[in-house]
Amino acid sequence: MSQPARKLRLGAYMSGSGVQGDSWRHPDTDTDAYSQFARYRHYAQVLERGFFDALFFFDNLFMSTDPVSLAHSPGAPRWDPVVLLAGLAGATQHIGLVASVSTTYSEPYNVARAFASLDHLSGGRAGWNLVTSTGGGENFNRDDHVDHAQRYERANEFYDVVTGLWDSHADDAFPRNKTTGQWAEPTRIRKLDHRGKHFRVRGPLSAPRPVQGWPVIAQAGSSEAGRELAARAGELLYTAAQDIEDARAFYTDVKTRALKYGRRPEHIFILPGVSPIVGRTQAEAEDIYDALLAHRDPAVVLHSLASYASLGIDLGSLPLDSKVPLPEQVPETNTHKSRQKLLVDWIRREQPTVRQLYTRFTGGGHRVLVGTPESIADDFQHWFETGAADGFNIMFPSAPVGITSFVDLVVPELQRRGLFRTRYEGRTFRENLGVPAVPNRHFPPRDASPGSSASDALAAEVSATSQPAETTAAIA
Repeated sequence: MSQPARKLRLGAYMSGSGVQGDSWRHPDTDTDAYSQFARYRHYAQVLERGFFDALFFFDNLFMSTDPVSLAHSPGAPRWDPVVLLAGLAGATQHIGLVASVSTTYSEPYNVARAFASLDHLSGGRAGWNLVTSTGGGENFNRDDHVDHAQRYERANEFYDVVTGLWDSHADDAFPRNKTTGQWAEPTRIRKLDHRGKHFRVRGPLSAPRPVQGWPVIAQAGSSEAGRELAARAGELLYTAAQDIEDARAFYTDVKTRALKYGRRPEHIFILPGVSPIVGRTQAEAEDIYDALLAHRDPAVVLHSLASYASLGIDLGSLPLDSKVPLPEQVPETNTHKSRQKLLVDWIRREQPTVRQLYTRFTGGGHRVLVGTPESIADDFQHWFETGAADGFNIMFPSAPVGITSFVDLVVPELQRRGLFRTRYEGRTFRENLGVPAVPNRHFPPRDASPGSSASDALAAEVSATSQPAETTAAIA
């Protein structure tokens, strides 16, 4: 039987007012999404009309107190993403629902329980973006942020515990038989009894096993430690790439690393971020972009860039047409290591003026595409077909106009080329991605015999990516 043609994957990065910084000042941009659930409900339904694979909410566990950022950037306030997605689960039917939750400032049991619950509330559409956080230690009984290496060490163990809890009881562990009076079957439930460097967790999980076996695991780290975690655990990988050669190198590197964990590269979807400015003509697209830029204060953008990438220079104080004076020794950062590298490498390679830097990085480090549906589809197709991407995480420049214009103009062009779906293929997030539900490592279906199940290969893959915890056999 021939395999179905590979399709482009589309995710949506949701920020409420768009990613083009001061685009919130544009007359057509919503500014109250953070307090109006109806806004997000509308965005999600438009995305579902466009057959998007997933919508994604990032999160911060702190609010910047930097006066410039606080005064001008719409980064706060924000809702808890898991709670927000629980609300959107009832307003949508097909789209995947991905929330960022920190492994540095959370506990595995709470996270496992929350995402198992969200998976049931949504009918199997939950996804967890496993992040180590870029700050916030001061809000969690610490004087500063946890060291980068320690965060990733903890994240790997966190992943083991969460996935172990999701496998702590069989899918049929609760027969609820009124005739016999049996609510649960103890032999189909097991403790986890994890004892590691960072966590001691007994289990079992008090929530039902997720509909998908495990919610889809997303990950966004591109540092060395981030790539290794992505290769081991990630299924949707969010990344930033300004250059197609860099994107191809990342794509090949992560999928090659995944092989040592026994993983299938086609079960990993790499989605670089892109901020598309769409017009029916090139001139119209450029006018739209100019209108967005007209509301931007270069000093604010440059301050944000310098701070975000820890460049150690005050870009906002420099003349716009002067060269960016990158210091020989860039300060080491404990937060956005991969984003700092992307920015520094580009500055060293291009030797840009401050104005060129400001214009190039209006999308927060992600590519900005200004063009027609056809030219944007050309770009997507080239990256997709030449080993640079499995799809894209769309960073809408504004909302709602940026969302509706992409869905109404670009999606039909991608469909016309046979690159993108014209209907949802299944019921769950995994079914729509074309990957099977994750089988329980400890409790195979009762009617399955060794070697008879089509999921045996995936079960082996799951076992290879998860470090076994010390466990008891079952609850006596």
